[in-house]
Amino acid sequence: MKTELCGFSLRKIYPGHGTAFVAKDSKAYPFENRKSKFMFLRKRNPREIKWTILYRRLHKKKQTETKKTTKRIAIVKKQRAYVGASLEAIKQKRAQKPEAREAARLAALREVKRKKAQKAKNKDTTKKLPAGAPRQKVVSKTPKHSGR
Repeated sequence: MKTELCGFSLRKIYPGHGTAFVAKDSKAYPFENRKSKFMFLRKRNPREIKWTILYRRLHKKKQTETKKTTKRIAIVKKQRAYVGASLEAIKQKRAQKPEAREAARLAALREVKRKKAQKAKNKDTTKKLPAGAPRQKVVSKTPKHSGR
């Protein structure tokens, strides 16, 4: 249920209650009752009228609005295994010293580079044509200006 606040007293206005005053600048002011409306039209200051919420807030009277307290939930961090690595493997890697991890990483990189170099070497030997072999011309099957 959506409630509005009175334009003068700042009290809640429930649906179906109160009236609205539209000023010349097309701004609408909702009012709880006639008393609030006429005080507003007489340009009374709500800070000086004892029954308004603004006065009560200003003079630290009993709190008229209840404050909502939010309950905080303690965040619990959990370690989970994911695809490709079990929880034990992850814990074991974390327990390793950084130097050992770096050495293992460098060794893996060297291995990958060695395999790439070997693959490239194998490719080069298969692509080369003999020195005296004639080259074949590549002919496209579709004409350049098709659809004319």
